[in-house]
This record gives sequence, structure tokens and C-alpha cells, in this order.
Amino acid sequence: MIKFTTAFMVIAAAWATAGSAWAQADAPITITLSNYTFAPGTIALKSGTAYHLHFTNSGSKDHDFSAPEFFAASEIAPEDQAKLQKGLVALESGQSIDITVTPGRSGTFAFECTHFMHKMMGMHGTITVQ
Repeated sequence: MIKFTTAFMVIAAAWATAGSAWAQADAPITITLSNYTFAPGTIALKSGTAYHLHFTNSGSKDHDFSAPEFFAASEIAPEDQAKLQKGLVALESGQSIDITVTPGRSGTFAFECTHFMHKMMGMHGTITVQ
């Protein structure tokens, strides 16, 4: 009986550890683009960890999320690569796009909306990868 209990506890601990790593990789980070702002404006990530980025445009205009240096320094899931154009995710009003990304190196990367004057009006932020 003791052997069974010990074996069960070892399996349960391994399963719990795998489950938490899986949840961390699959936990979505929602990035909302609205009229002249991003929420959140700062994003903290860890190098080598997969993240599911959920971009949603709640604004009344088209917006984009441009972070070419960040995306170039990261691994993008093969099925999501077509959603990026030169490090930019473009979203029409009301649209959502999901991208799985694994940051490859530490650093601070800027992001912005490239539409005319949107950055100047507040649509910019930073991604910090540790």
C-alpha cells in the first residue's frame, strides 16, 4: 500500500508540474487596441516561454500593433506567421487576432500603432523580455 501511495504522489506531482507549465504557456495575454491607446501599455514576458497573444480592436477605427524588433527576436508559431506583415498585426474595428509567440532574447522592445498620428496620440508602449 505504501508503494502505491508513493507512486501515486510522484505521478500526481509530475502531472501538476506539467499542468502548471502548460497553463503558463497557454494563458492568453489580451492586448486591447482602442481609440488612441493600448491596454496594457507595458508587457512583461520571459525568454523561452510560449505566450498566446490575443489582440482585439475595440476602437471605432482600424489600428495595428507594430513591434518588428520584438517579432524578429521571437519564434512565431508556424500557423500564425501569415498574420504578421513585417512585424505588424493589422486589425479592423471589432476584429481579434491570436498569435502564439516565444520570445528568444532579453531586452526592451517598443510597440506602436503606425496609423497617422496614432502614436503621438498615445498608441505606444513597451515589451520587456527577461
